[in-house]
Amino acid sequence: MVREFKLPDVGEGVSEGEIVQWLVEEGDTVEEDQPVAEVETDKAVVEVPAPVDGTVRQIRADEGEMVPVGNVIITFDVEGEPVEETTDLEAADAAEADGADPEPAGDEGTETAGEAAETPEGRVFAAPSARRLARELGVDIAEVDGSGPSGRISEHDVRAAADSGGSEPETATAEASESASAAEASAESAGAASGGSTAGGAPQQVESADREKTLAAPATRRLADEEGVDLNAVPATEKRDGEPFVTPEAVREYAQAQQEAQKADTEALGLREEPAEREERTPYRGIRKSIGDQMERSKYSAPHITHHDSVEVTNLVEIRERLKGRAEERGIQLTYMPLIMKAVTAALKDFPMVNSSLDEENEEIVEKNYYNIGVAAATDAGLMVPVVDDVDHKGLLQIASEMNELVQKARDRSIAREEMQGGTFTVTNVGGIGGEYATPIINYPEAGILALGAIEERPVVEDGEVVARHTLPLSLSVDHRLVDGADAARFTNRVKEYLKDPELLLLE
Repeated sequence: MVREFKLPDVGEGVSEGEIVQWLVEEGDTVEEDQPVAEVETDKAVVEVPAPVDGTVRQIRADEGEMVPVGNVIITFDVEGEPVEETTDLEAADAAEADGADPEPAGDEGTETAGEAAETPEGRVFAAPSARRLARELGVDIAEVDGSGPSGRISEHDVRAAADSGGSEPETATAEASESASAAEASAESAGAASGGSTAGGAPQQVESADREKTLAAPATRRLADEEGVDLNAVPATEKRDGEPFVTPEAVREYAQAQQEAQKADTEALGLREEPAEREERTPYRGIRKSIGDQMERSKYSAPHITHHDSVEVTNLVEIRERLKGRAEERGIQLTYMPLIMKAVTAALKDFPMVNSSLDEENEEIVEKNYYNIGVAAATDAGLMVPVVDDVDHKGLLQIASEMNELVQKARDRSIAREEMQGGTFTVTNVGGIGGEYATPIINYPEAGILALGAIEERPVVEDGEVVARHTLPLSLSVDHRLVDGADAARFTNRVKEYLKDPELLLLE
């Protein structure tokens, strides 16, 4: 029995995902809940588990492909159940890879597990990717023994056949020779049309068929798009229903001839080859787009104001230094961040509007009596904000342990969506990269975000003398619809009190 597995809904509001990496190949045996693929959504990268014990029958999405939720991405032959005949989609895939019109699979197009890999219709039972690889390696797919279900040929089987050192069958050699002759003739024709050729005999331009209509399989049309080739310009070697029919091989030959002609033109004119691309373009999607959309919404929804200040934190530095060794004995790394999170939480209790949000739909201000502090973390995928819940009810080491774990999960891109939700206020550390002041964007719909500069020794004035003291730059951005400038300054002053004299936190 074939079990189809559809891309699941891995999070609320997620409509599609990108196949980052397949962890299995066709023909592999898998166990239930074994990860078979990594999928990136606009929230995180998640592992997709196998739903059954069985064997991978067909992989239906390529790495890098965006797949809508609900689309079939992989099929399995379930362990202990009879293997089904070739499905309609698999037969269509095979026909498409052969350049033939897809035909529905029926009783005449099936095979048992003990039969050869070739179907009664003369087509080979192989994955499209295996067929492409066979053409690239010069392997006759009909001569390859399939190790997959029902003798299906996988890429692994093709590579094994290529590594065996066997020579190409005569038919394949003849076809290659014939194709080479056709390409050579096309090149000579193009050279004549342009009035000559380069010293090396390469054509200066490529002859175009210049048709208005061309028949081709969908895979061939995709290949033409990838190669930047006009399908109507590719010479057709056969016809279907009286219309020119172009094969993938013809597209590749035409694309190669174009490239050689362009190179020949460059050499003939004594020009140097164009330098490498000065720009690289990558799709704006996934986590990067999710971050951008959130920033855009915040910036254009909430009118920001930013208040800058600094605080002398010599006592904070000394306390952290004393506690750091005790924390390490318990296997916990203690940074300044947990101490600052406690100070911020204490200040939020005194200024509840900074811990609020605006329900725009209902036109209500929501004051929150819980304190979930987000910690912005820089990752390879962009800025993520893990949230430590109920900071006011947790001790320093518990906060440090939870924060360290969540930040690491964010950087590993294994963090769950719910672990980045429900924050009431955010703290971000720009000082870790060497900065001092910033204008941070609020993590909407929160009302405030505090950016921390680098804790360094700086000159300060004490009793009329300039001395070196550890200071911490602070940058507070707030939603001006909820928090006035004066309250932003007062909130910052209260945070400064707790950071300058951390022992005050013992009274909270």
